[in-house]
Amino acid sequence: MLAEAALYLLLGSAVGILAGLLGVGGGLIIVPILAIIFAAQGMPVEIIMHLALGTSLASILVTSLSSVYSHHKKNAVTWAHAIKLSPGILTGAACGGLLASNLTTDILKPAFATFELMVAAYMIWGGKLSSHNSTPSLFNFSLSGGVIGLISSLVGIGGGSMTVPWLSWHGSSIHKAIATSAAVGFPIALGGSLSYLLTGWNHAQLPAYSSGFIYLPALAGIIISSSIFAPLGAAWAHQLEVKKLKKIFALLLISMAIYLFLN
Repeated sequence: MLAEAALYLLLGSAVGILAGLLGVGGGLIIVPILAIIFAAQGMPVEIIMHLALGTSLASILVTSLSSVYSHHKKNAVTWAHAIKLSPGILTGAACGGLLASNLTTDILKPAFATFELMVAAYMIWGGKLSSHNSTPSLFNFSLSGGVIGLISSLVGIGGGSMTVPWLSWHGSSIHKAIATSAAVGFPIALGGSLSYLLTGWNHAQLPAYSSGFIYLPALAGIIISSSIFAPLGAAWAHQLEVKKLKKIFALLLISMAIYLFLN
């Protein structure tokens, strides 16, 4: 149990530093590492990805609050956009968790790995997005929010890798896009984690200390250490060459995606 706790605390530390340093959500790291740890612990292979996804979203539910508060104090959140996106995002995220509960690990694992490769490619080659529609319609907000929420819940992330480009495309500055993305990460995590909680509640193969498809020891370790180390990453962001670090992070995502494809 001590070794297990140490792994989760170490994972949370890495996630906190990366989130503060690069502004990326922790799900891209949490999900594959948890899948590896759960497999090593001998958890049922049929639900390893479900547990990793549900636990990741539950951790984002907590850690997103401090991020939103920090951005709000700097008046960086465009709340009008966040409010318009949230209903679609919440609905899409809930549907994503429900859909994931009916998919096998053999489907969820390559789907997540493919998404990681797409994010890595964008981080390496993606250019700066210019505004093409600064006044999206309410239907655009609702439909886009639903798609973002659905995909985010299926892959266990806070949605920043999709929300930030969408907001930039629709007229937000990069700083406001990141801040507003942090705000809508909460409804993504709320809808997604609730659906993973409920759909896995009575699953016969759940390990001890689980609430649905949320593994509580991992959740506690990630929340505790990520909240401690995130400010350190934010401080380093002003001292290190972040563009080069993003490329290194992209290579890490590619490596984990390849591992998931092969194992």
